[in-house]
Amino acid sequence: MTRERDIVDVVGVGLNATDTVLLLPHFPAFDSKVRVTSVARYAGGQTASAVVACRRWGLTARYVGTIGEDDAGAFQRHEMEREAVEAHWIEVPGAKSQFAYILVDQPSGERTILWGRDDALALSPERIERRWIEQARLLHVDGHDVPAAAQAARWARAAGIPVTADLDNVYPGVETLLPEVGHLLVSAEFPARLLGEKDPLVALPLLARRFGCGVTGATMGAGGAIAWDGERFHYAPAFALETADTTGAGDIFHGGYILGLLAGWSMAQRLDFACAAAGLNCTRMGVRGGIAPVEEIEGLRRTGRRREAAFGPEEMERAAAVAR
Repeated sequence: MTRERDIVDVVGVGLNATDTVLLLPHFPAFDSKVRVTSVARYAGGQTASAVVACRRWGLTARYVGTIGEDDAGAFQRHEMEREAVEAHWIEVPGAKSQFAYILVDQPSGERTILWGRDDALALSPERIERRWIEQARLLHVDGHDVPAAAQAARWARAAGIPVTADLDNVYPGVETLLPEVGHLLVSAEFPARLLGEKDPLVALPLLARRFGCGVTGATMGAGGAIAWDGERFHYAPAFALETADTTGAGDIFHGGYILGLLAGWSMAQRLDFACAAAGLNCTRMGVRGGIAPVEEIEGLRRTGRRREAAFGPEEMERAAAVAR
């Protein structure tokens, strides 16, 4: 059993999942048959995977989440213990742990996720102990169990602890969480789903003004990542790498951003490191399969070939002038 620490670098409150990854020679057409190239089981989940990445890079880490009384729950326990993450599991009797079947198109590495989650797994605020949050240097959440995430974020803010969030969909009540988040890093699709605005140069300042977030950012896959700090935009192009599986790229990106934030790096360095970490993770199968050592990530940052930039400096400066 992993020893409970008084203070950790990062605490994560959110999802874990057991992923069954099916590698396919091509994505199946409707009403067709495709022979599977390989099948493997991996531990995943947005927050759980970001926390594991931080731990592998040398930070101390704590995780809070729900599991069922099943083999998948036992698998999650084992994986967190193996990673030396202090885990506080809320086991739900009679429930099945969250699962996903992930179809990976071998030629491109792009994935399609089929997932399921027992409603009984919803984490309630009453199941979280305040000390788990306050005895950390940073809190990371996702948007699936909004009441619990919002409560944890309120405790963190009251204690002067920074809060990062990974949001991809607009879950009920998410507007109550967003004002508690200092570093809101979302999927490229999230602003359009919440605000009806697709252009990140417009949407990110709008998110910041509406919800009071200090930093708003978006991950854009092959387009890299962009962030708004209230004064200017920061952009990091993605790296040109051979992709095996894009599953978990956003999770590991958030882990990289957290590492940089706690280390006091500049925004540019945080985004660049996070993009490099996410890119390398995509060169292996599984959500956590390609979490590379810091030295390898830094090597890619220094010498890696970049993809074409999605935004130019003049374009970002014009947008920043309007936003300011």
